[in-house]
Amino acid sequence: MNPPLIRFLLSLVLALFASNLAASAPDPTEFFEKKVRPILIERCFECHSNTAKIKGGLALDSKHDWTTGGDTGPAIIPGQPEESLLIQAITWSDLDLQMPPKKKLSDSEIHILTTWIANGAHDPRESSASSTPRPTMATTVEQGRQFWSYTPIQNPDLPKVADPSWPSHPIDHFILAKLEQNHLTPAPDAAPEVLVRRLAYNLIGLPPTPTQIDQFTKHASTDRPAAILALIDELMASPHFGEKWARHWLDIPRFAESSGGGRTLLFKDAWRYRDYIIHAFNHDRPLDQLIREHIAGDLLPATTPDDRTRNLIATGFLALGPTIYEEQDKQQLRFDIIDEQLDTLGKAFLGQTISCARCHDHKFDPITHADYYALAGIFASTRTLADYKANVATWVTTPLPLAPDQEKHHHDLETRYTTLEKTLKQNKNQLAKLKDQTTGLAFKTNQPIPLKEVPGIVLDDSQAQANGDWKHSRYSSHYFGEGYLHDQNTGKGSKTLTFTPKLPASGRYEIRLAYTPQHDRAKNVPIHIFHALGDQTIHVDQTQTPDIENRFVSLGTFTFEKDGDAYLIISNEGTEGFVTVDLLQFLPEGSSDQLAAKPTDKQKGKSQVNIALRDLQKQIKEQESALKELKATRSLRPVAMTVREEDTIAPTQIRIRGDVHQPGPTVPRGFLSVVTPQNPPIPDHQSGRLELAEWLTNPQNPLTARVLVNRIWHALFGAGLVRTTDNFGTTGDAPSHPELLDYLAQQLVQNQWSTKTLIRQILTTRTWQLAHGTQPSDPDNRLLSHAHRRRLDAEPIRDTILIAANTLDPKIGGTNIEGASETDAASESASNIEYHYQFNDTRRSIYTPAFRNNRLEIFEIFDFGDINTAQGQRQTSTVAPQALYFLNNPFVLQQSQQAAQHALTNPSTPTDEKRLDHAFLTTLSRLPTATERDHCQHFLDSSTLPDEQTWAALYQSLFGSLDFRYLD
Repeated sequence: MNPPLIRFLLSLVLALFASNLAASAPDPTEFFEKKVRPILIERCFECHSNTAKIKGGLALDSKHDWTTGGDTGPAIIPGQPEESLLIQAITWSDLDLQMPPKKKLSDSEIHILTTWIANGAHDPRESSASSTPRPTMATTVEQGRQFWSYTPIQNPDLPKVADPSWPSHPIDHFILAKLEQNHLTPAPDAAPEVLVRRLAYNLIGLPPTPTQIDQFTKHASTDRPAAILALIDELMASPHFGEKWARHWLDIPRFAESSGGGRTLLFKDAWRYRDYIIHAFNHDRPLDQLIREHIAGDLLPATTPDDRTRNLIATGFLALGPTIYEEQDKQQLRFDIIDEQLDTLGKAFLGQTISCARCHDHKFDPITHADYYALAGIFASTRTLADYKANVATWVTTPLPLAPDQEKHHHDLETRYTTLEKTLKQNKNQLAKLKDQTTGLAFKTNQPIPLKEVPGIVLDDSQAQANGDWKHSRYSSHYFGEGYLHDQNTGKGSKTLTFTPKLPASGRYEIRLAYTPQHDRAKNVPIHIFHALGDQTIHVDQTQTPDIENRFVSLGTFTFEKDGDAYLIISNEGTEGFVTVDLLQFLPEGSSDQLAAKPTDKQKGKSQVNIALRDLQKQIKEQESALKELKATRSLRPVAMTVREEDTIAPTQIRIRGDVHQPGPTVPRGFLSVVTPQNPPIPDHQSGRLELAEWLTNPQNPLTARVLVNRIWHALFGAGLVRTTDNFGTTGDAPSHPELLDYLAQQLVQNQWSTKTLIRQILTTRTWQLAHGTQPSDPDNRLLSHAHRRRLDAEPIRDTILIAANTLDPKIGGTNIEGASETDAASESASNIEYHYQFNDTRRSIYTPAFRNNRLEIFEIFDFGDINTAQGQRQTSTVAPQALYFLNNPFVLQQSQQAAQHALTNPSTPTDEKRLDHAFLTTLSRLPTATERDHCQHFLDSSTLPDEQTWAALYQSLFGSLDFRYLD
């Protein structure tokens, strides 16, 4: 980069926005209380707390405790995270020191603890006595019902306030009353130019247009309340409203488009769930109905194909979790999926850490071991995997309903496909019988066959010279001799097998290869044949059953010299899938018709059989081709990731200490007893998901409405009334305004669970419209005396850059992963799509592929949510790479260039003054101040660079400013 540009970028950012720099450094006490302490309580205290148990002599509930350390010394060395045993334990870098042992901390949690230690490990808890005691589980579930979150929702009276002229909405009464009790006064109202930006980002996640800014500020100068309502209605009517609020929601059901893990599988139909959520928020679908669809959509009545489609897609909520589909302990896999479903459901709708009761009664909340398995029984009676016995399992997919004419077309296709598939199977069985008649060998079986029964010159896999790590296997019993070799589907291009035959005489020989076919085999195995007349390369599709005896495929007939240098090399270069090799068979030319394999009975009068054999083989090839064409047409029918009722409906057994192989007593299916003294009956022939959905959305359930309104409050204010949005249990935060929380919950239910109504109520309060500021006596702003100053999330930062550059693709909905629709979701090709994906599109960030193992760089740097777990509250960090991103990242550089080109060629910005106004309006949603205008104009006038580079530098400086990425 040109030195003058660097100086300008740095000097302009500092000159324009230096007043904000001090505010960006987090207060160490605040960082500990908000970020560090919750992790210690929820993930560490079970084994390392003075109020519970102390393993290894280590307690973490005070600075004194971790400084003293445990049996192996101090756990934390302030300023040196790499030397701290705590970091070594939580990163699982030492096989003998992995904490927590059951589930590794998320990357964001590890980052928080590492940052904390690197910054000196500030801990205000000087001693165990002064630290907050760890809550313990109530003696009985009945006692647990007295805890605030389990008590019935109240309908509180509006509190009286000393200044009744200040509130503009009942919500304001609750806020002002608390402020007055603490001798605090509200901050002034935010300025119109601040409010228009705040409204736009909160409602649609995009900056207001210059026209909206102009209209709002003019309207607000004469009638502020009317201007606010008008803009709220305009923004809520925008299709971008659903995109913004869907993004809030998608963090909670851990939305992703791949399974994660080493062998990540592609969720190529997950985009339908994302679009369903966008549509739901745009059309203000009642939240209680949304939840019912999530849990039991496949069981709900539907009057139209669109209703049925929506209901089916919604159940993808239960299938989107991170899953190791190649897990070979299928019982373990099944219960791990159930546990993940319960964990997500519990946090998302109840604010409960249900999965903590998998191995024993919950240590802190009134959730029993039996409660956990009562709920688990519901999901054990629900099918999430298509085939539990498959080597690599996959999820359930369901064809989506179509219009009547389309439905008939697809029904006809299905009928033809099924009929042809059945006929083909019958013909293949007949072919096997005919082959048995011609060979006399028991090749119709899938049993191993001794080498001595194979005619010709035979080279077994054990006789090959191996280069690379080939694995001997007997997994597929369809082999000769003692087994076969495969390349383990690894080390592609580095493994070969070389066969060197010793031929009894010169002449022409047919070469046949025996291998074990499967769907996960390579389709293009290269075989290099070196013979007397040269060399040749043959490719074999090992997903197909060999056409000779169902065992051999012919590689061709070649000339060999008796003592010549003949050899054959089988490689895994350029392959995807397993390469298998069993044996090679060399047959003298002319012997193939009589000796496909060593006969056990002499060939006698088989000419008619051979004719029938050839005719049937031809017919089968034609049918296979037709079936392939039908399959391609058939696959065009849309499908969705779903669940369905299990074939066998039954309660499940408690698993002793969570061990799936140690069943205990059977418990009836049911719900959390702390909320439901008597479980409603669940029909014997149903899983119970429908009843669970009704229980979750029953207005008498004290948790669901509270959790939902707190999530909406968190999204609008940057912090919930309950700061721990996913944890309403005893280890979570208590509500700052419990009466207000109940008032909002009542309002949600009374207004038919409408999201838009509740948002409108909150946005029209004076509380939400306050200016930002500070209050020394309330540093965390729990009492809401002023607005929170918040950093924008990664998505609006990226989307605003695209808008300023005039490069944002406005397309709404649809798939966005190139090549996904044609790819087998469980194939290596699907994994390659994720690992090698190039994020080049310019659509809104909600459509950026949500891979678990490969994410857009800006998402990583700006604290995108952890998509491996339900997370209603993202971490917010302020770190050096964020500033460097705006200085060096190719995306920022490219978009700055695009913005400059647009500014210089846009007819509406013919002068520097208008270009400067437009640049500030599209990036900061305001006009430049006089000082800012002078700085920028001086740079424009003094620059010796081409205009495009000069304006690109100016845009880049605006993108890098704190005013750009922070919302007042």
